[in-house]
Amino acid sequence: MLFNSIDFAIFLPIVFILYWFVTQHNLKLQNLVIVLASYVFYGWWDWKFLSLILFSTIVDYTIGLGLKTAITPISRKTLLATSILINLGFLGFFKYYNFFQENFVAAFSFFGNPIQANTLDIILPIGISFYTFQTLSYTIDVYRKQLEPTKGFIAFSAFVCFFPQLVAGPIERATHLLPQFYKKRTFNYTAATDGLRQILWGLFKKIVIADTCAEYANTIFNNSETYTGSTLIIGALFFTFQIYGDFSGYSDIAIGTSRLFGFNLNRNFAYPYFSRDIAEFWRRWHISLSTWFRDYLYIPLGGSKGGVGMKIRNTFIIFIVSGFWHGANWTFIIWGALNALYFLPLLLLGMNRNNLGPIAAHRFFPSIREIIKMTITFGLTVLAWIFFRADTVQHAVQYITEIASSSVFTFPQVFPKKVFLLIILFMGVEWLGRTTEHALAGIPKIPTLFRWSIYSILTAVILYYAGNEQQFIYFQF
Repeated sequence: MLFNSIDFAIFLPIVFILYWFVTQHNLKLQNLVIVLASYVFYGWWDWKFLSLILFSTIVDYTIGLGLKTAITPISRKTLLATSILINLGFLGFFKYYNFFQENFVAAFSFFGNPIQANTLDIILPIGISFYTFQTLSYTIDVYRKQLEPTKGFIAFSAFVCFFPQLVAGPIERATHLLPQFYKKRTFNYTAATDGLRQILWGLFKKIVIADTCAEYANTIFNNSETYTGSTLIIGALFFTFQIYGDFSGYSDIAIGTSRLFGFNLNRNFAYPYFSRDIAEFWRRWHISLSTWFRDYLYIPLGGSKGGVGMKIRNTFIIFIVSGFWHGANWTFIIWGALNALYFLPLLLLGMNRNNLGPIAAHRFFPSIREIIKMTITFGLTVLAWIFFRADTVQHAVQYITEIASSSVFTFPQVFPKKVFLLIILFMGVEWLGRTTEHALAGIPKIPTLFRWSIYSILTAVILYYAGNEQQFIYFQF
């Protein structure tokens, strides 16, 4: 079920009424409503894959209880390894089986020993990368004794399959989200209305910005050999705003929806395109995944405490794994490695934590120095996104090569002024709200008439651009 669909527009009020009015604030019934609603939400796409979520839930729930009673280190490590192997095993099979098989065959052919092997027609279950990491966080935290294992299967099931963030995050830690299923929840009008504002802004990002940019980005990338370098830059820019509007829009809707039900999800985006260096960008982009890899992979490997060699090794590992997490394609791996190259100089020079606060926090306009830094960071990000979007490494190289040619100095063959105007207005609103949780968070401070005028305009624009329901980009990851 898509957030930007009529189905969800009907589904959400029904669940809201059942949750707040039918359950009579009974905590167990509320959790049960969430589980049933989440299974309907996910099963709307393909009910057969509900068994995967249920199996993963049972495995990690059982292992969590086992970790509580296990005494010896070897038994605890065995339980943890079982959880990791089962969860990553399913993820690896569905997401990476064909990739490894194709590269295995290619390697043998390269050395003059061609072999025959057929790939499997595997359908990637939507959201498997997200809920797999979420359940793993529970097992790992229980193993580390940072969290007491839960005895409530319904509450744990609700944590695993919580429908607002089930398909594309944010990836919630068990230490943050799971305890919320054990606390009595009462309707909070202020939180709910702010949640609706965030949902509205998320829908604007997805339907108006992302889907509009996608139309031109797809045309240019899919026919890149016919366009000039200047036009390819336009395509890369449009994809840059497409992926941000699409993914951060999903996160906004997820976070806003969760607030309607009395839950607080972690922030997943913090205006990343206003970053002054790549390190700041990664503190602001897909925060839940970045921090997951930091806490469960980077720090256990030694983090940045070792020598130069260890810092370089760990940086490349975390970025390449992050790239590979996104998909079974060498383009994602190179995208990750490229970001590691961007990040390394900052880390080695001790400059990776220079920009921790929002840009121009107490000023309306940034300084010239900040504008230059922001522009360079944005340019590097756009370049990396080309690999992320390209079908193959060769496609990405050809795309960049044409940008570097003399045709870059010609007027673009595609130059939709209305789309550029939308992007400018969109980023203007984001700039005004850059110190808040989301771009519309500060609206309650303005007079009622202007506030409702903004809501009405945004709603009208969303309805105007709403047409075909388009999936979110991160569904494929």
